[in-house]
Amino acid sequence: MPARRHPTARQVRLGTELRRLREAAGLKATEAAALLGVNSVQMSQMESGIAGVSEQRVRRLAANYTCADDELIDALVSMATDRARGWWEEYRGILPAAYLDLAELDHHARFRHDVAVIHVPGLFQTEDYARALFAYMNPEFPPDEVALRVEHRMRRRVVIEGAQPIRYEAVIHEAALRIRVAGRTAFRAQLARILELSEADQVTLRVIPFALDDFAGAGGTMVHVGGPIPALDTVVRDAPHGTAFVDSAAQLDHFRKLFRRVREVALPPQQSRDLIHQLAKEL
Repeated sequence: MPARRHPTARQVRLGTELRRLREAAGLKATEAAALLGVNSVQMSQMESGIAGVSEQRVRRLAANYTCADDELIDALVSMATDRARGWWEEYRGILPAAYLDLAELDHHARFRHDVAVIHVPGLFQTEDYARALFAYMNPEFPPDEVALRVEHRMRRRVVIEGAQPIRYEAVIHEAALRIRVAGRTAFRAQLARILELSEADQVTLRVIPFALDDFAGAGGTMVHVGGPIPALDTVVRDAPHGTAFVDSAAQLDHFRKLFRRVREVALPPQQSRDLIHQLAKEL
């Protein structure tokens, strides 16, 4: 298969998992390449996501690595052979790659857990809120650049509002529900939107009130996306120079525990909605 110039986060993740299987088997890249009948450059390209991998090669590698996890192997085969072009491909070359990677991650997710401290989670945002947020965070953007990002964000909501929605759980700090990113009228509509979506069967909303004692936060915004199996989950964090995708076993375990901890101290869903109703009345 021809080398890719810009592999997606999903393609990079496949290569990473193949490398992890090799390392778990105690093999060097050159040894694995010899077993597969390729050279070391080709092996490196497969493990970095630059080169595609066929189903046959994935299964041959797994066999040579003595991997007996059939669920993992099948999931990796699915990642390797999926050629579907989602709606996000319309934005390739127009928006940064991270926007497309996030949309693709959502598309393949079993569930999504968000922790939001400062801003309303993207999947809950109205157009006015998203527009005000993008314009404020990027004051040098012309209106058409802001409009593209707002449009993309609104289309991402298909994962919780479309025909086959995923399970979505959001924990939002009261601060995010009080900071008026948009004007008073727009923010009232934003709170109403959150309340509307929180009534959906697939959505669970919890709020962390200011009055909560001994809450030190969650280290900022956190997104935990469920993969086809738990080993292929991904955590998305805001990084100084963009979006960071976290997928090592130790880090995934850490963030799972952190999300459970935050969820446990948040208000139950009905009390959370009651608090948002009260905040809306104050506007």
